[in-house]
Amino acid sequence: MSNKETSNYKVISKNRKAHHDYAIEETFEAGIVLTGTEVKSLREHNAQITDAFAIIRDGEAFLLNVYIAPYSHGNIANVESDRRRKLLLHKREIRYLIGKTQDKGYTLVPLLLYFDNHSRVKLKLGLGKGKKLWDKRQDMAKRDSDRDIRRQLKVRNQ
Repeated sequence: MSNKETSNYKVISKNRKAHHDYAIEETFEAGIVLTGTEVKSLREHNAQITDAFAIIRDGEAFLLNVYIAPYSHGNIANVESDRRRKLLLHKREIRYLIGKTQDKGYTLVPLLLYFDNHSRVKLKLGLGKGKKLWDKRQDMAKRDSDRDIRRQLKVRNQ
């Protein structure tokens, strides 16, 4: 999803470290099973997905280590802030992900948590491999050289 595609959506939380730590090969959109107070808390942007990851157990996908703060005006309906949450994916996607995650080094990383056009909470999930230190250095060097090229072109065009 580019910035143009996400402009229609209300972004709740981004995982900025995901593209730095993982080489994302594919992305999937998944719904999340939430309670009412969790959704209200998400409307206040009280979520963090930086350390989160997804697993597949018994043919179902689950999201772990996502922190959704208790709703500020909630009562006994508030649930545990870092509980395991079920992801809603098509069966063929789950079967595909089972095959991929059993391969060496693949993991499911949450990239973006947002409200879609129908006010449903969605998660952009990336299938990626962990980067080694030298991969990260190569990416940083490429980013720096691209920045220098853009800067030179900007000066040249003035």
